[in-house]
Amino acid sequence: MTSDIETGSKLIDGKAIAATLRARVAEHVARLRDTYGITPGLAVVLVGEDPASQVYVRNKNRQTKEAGMASFEYRLTEDTQEQELLDLIGRLNADQAVHGILVQLPLPAHLNADLVINAIDPAKDVDGFHISNVGLLATGQKAMVPCTPLGCLMLLRDHLGDLAGKEAVVVGRSNIVGKPMAQLLLRESCTVTVAHSRTRDLGEVCRRADILVAAVGRPAMVPGEWVKPGATVIDVGINRVEPEGGGKARLVGDVDFDSAAQVAGAITPVPGGVGPMTIACLLANTVTAACRAAGLPEPEGLTA
Repeated sequence: MTSDIETGSKLIDGKAIAATLRARVAEHVARLRDTYGITPGLAVVLVGEDPASQVYVRNKNRQTKEAGMASFEYRLTEDTQEQELLDLIGRLNADQAVHGILVQLPLPAHLNADLVINAIDPAKDVDGFHISNVGLLATGQKAMVPCTPLGCLMLLRDHLGDLAGKEAVVVGRSNIVGKPMAQLLLRESCTVTVAHSRTRDLGEVCRRADILVAAVGRPAMVPGEWVKPGATVIDVGINRVEPEGGGKARLVGDVDFDSAAQVAGAITPVPGGVGPMTIACLLANTVTAACRAAGLPEPEGLTA
């Protein structure tokens, strides 16, 4: 974490914290390999030619290998039939060298994403999207936790330490971020409000938050006047904004950074905040899955 003199708040350095987490993952991977002869393996399935997904999968593949893990990549054409994809998942479920399976979303429109995700063995569902893992998380049991909310939680713990008793507001109710984020914060004994586009007086709700997590997918939706002075702001949004009159597009978050940083006690930048944590947590989940599969104690510092 570094102090930002201009804004008066502290930037939460997701790149640095993610690098520390990846180093911790690599240590656990080496220990598993040297002590037990186990090399954690991650299989990533990409269907179609979505450019953003291709970049994301390439980064996952690189970071998986850098951590000393086995990387299995499957690229299927846009017109791949559902049964073909389900058959591949079935083979990966049965492959003992594969500890984690990730099917990159979004899928082409003709494929049923819920059916595909729920075909993954829940023990190998390192994205944490399987209905079994969703239910386990919601009931406070041991689950695979979705990577982005897990990364947000790690950022909050790094900055704040104990979260118990803090008032948290999560803006966004998606199955991927908003809902699991709320469950994780409840588990940390926060008082949690889930807000969304239909929330009355959204600004007033946000101003109550000691911890404000924005995950709505709308650029600069949360202005600085909605932020409680001294609050910790986690901006999950990654929005590509085309400048008026042309020029290079830029990435912005769901929070108006310039105004929010004037009053927040700490804030994540976009890019360089939550984003780097997502892949790092994917690697961490794969190591956790490998340990669980072998009946070994869960690795310290990698789970929620």
